[in-house]
Amino acid sequence: MGLKSLLAKPFAKWVTKNVKLESMQALTFQDKWLHTLLKEAAQTQFGKDHGFDKIRNYDDYKRQVPIRDYEALRPYMDRVVAGEVDITWPGKPLYFAKTSGTTSGVKYIPISKESISYHINSARNALLAYIDETGNADFVDGKLIFLSGSPVMDKKNGIFTGRLSGIVNHHVPGYLRKNQMPSFATNCIEDWEEKVAKITEETLKENMTLISGIPPWVQMYFDLVQAKTGKLIKDVFPNFNLFVYGGVNFEPYRKKIEFSIGKKVDTIETYPASEGFIAYQDSQVEDGLLLLTNNGIFYEFITAESFYHEEQERVSLADVILDTNYAIILNTNAGLYGYNIGDTVKFVSLNPYKIKVTGRIKHFISAFGEHVIGEEVEYAMFKVCEKYGARVVEFTVAPQVNPPEGGLPYHEWLVSFEKEPTDTKSFAGELDLAMQEKNIYYKDLIVGNILQCLKIKVLAPDAFIQYMKTQGKLGGQNKVPRLSNDRKIADALTAL
Repeated sequence: MGLKSLLAKPFAKWVTKNVKLESMQALTFQDKWLHTLLKEAAQTQFGKDHGFDKIRNYDDYKRQVPIRDYEALRPYMDRVVAGEVDITWPGKPLYFAKTSGTTSGVKYIPISKESISYHINSARNALLAYIDETGNADFVDGKLIFLSGSPVMDKKNGIFTGRLSGIVNHHVPGYLRKNQMPSFATNCIEDWEEKVAKITEETLKENMTLISGIPPWVQMYFDLVQAKTGKLIKDVFPNFNLFVYGGVNFEPYRKKIEFSIGKKVDTIETYPASEGFIAYQDSQVEDGLLLLTNNGIFYEFITAESFYHEEQERVSLADVILDTNYAIILNTNAGLYGYNIGDTVKFVSLNPYKIKVTGRIKHFISAFGEHVIGEEVEYAMFKVCEKYGARVVEFTVAPQVNPPEGGLPYHEWLVSFEKEPTDTKSFAGELDLAMQEKNIYYKDLIVGNILQCLKIKVLAPDAFIQYMKTQGKLGGQNKVPRLSNDRKIADALTAL
């Protein structure tokens, strides 16, 4: 055991104890953050426009501050980006996290000097929770890969601007710098294929102990390592035992990744967003991600069922219930209020508050009123792949409203398999039954002969990589939407 791993254990115990104490006082901390945000931002332009100085409680807040996405906040955000001060938060942001929006084009999400530490410390605390629970700390003595966006930043009116993962890269603690892979020069490569090839070259002879990244892009790295060596990952990196991921549900990718590794490894799921670090998996034996309630964020939740209604069911953490799909709304100490980040979550525990990410509020299929969501299709795919021993590279689902072959409409599943099921037709039938089990509206449409059973279109193993390349979104934090209510992605994939 090295010195770093030896010191990590008592530090992990101390930090994790404090986090657990905070989780037991979640509602107290949430009330504190609401009033802190109101006080700190009262003299900003946004605070004045929304009467922050007159708000006394959450009911007042709901009346004064509407729910908005980036496009609705753009009049304020454009002024922040232009370099004006005291618009939504005192002074200017420390950084802009640059992201792409489907309707808003490029979005510049502010990160303040007050909020940056929560981004950094939360990622650290996820690892410390793992060390404290399992006693496994040896990984901190080995090499750690963080597959992330480029740390190269531009300036926007004097404010450093880059991808969130690249910004965070500048704040990796000094004690981990010597362990961090890839090299800074390699991490700065913009072309993802060139970057992964260089990472592979740099890491093959290293003692890799932790690998972190979005599962499909980690799989791309594993594929290159295997192509170079002809070996399973466990034989190339025998001390690799911890995989950290975020951004997508791991289950649809788990079987293929574990097959590439050649053994099961421990995993830690994190839920970072440009707007704030929301949650992380704090246990290997308990379900869900611990919601971080003392992290510079006041949370709100709107039932997904009511999200597009005129009267939204908008509640604070105090009034959430289990097993209900919510759009998560953030109010942050970087100057975002009533902000819809587009994700949906469900609570799996209320003591402490733990969530799982279920999808995107805009990514669903409801061409016939079925309102199928990401959680449901991922559940069905995982269940049926387990039964058939199939391994999926990637998939997406779209409605086929007017089938070119005629007949009833259906849901088309476009799937890249690493290992196809022996009987695709039977596989599709089981998948349809799993969807009916998960979504009663979908079942009613099938039983009522409004829809026919789903159909699978098998794509080439690299189809999604090629699609993302055509969109200029290969690698980094980019993800393929799991569901679409139109056929833009489906048609683009089919045309490859």
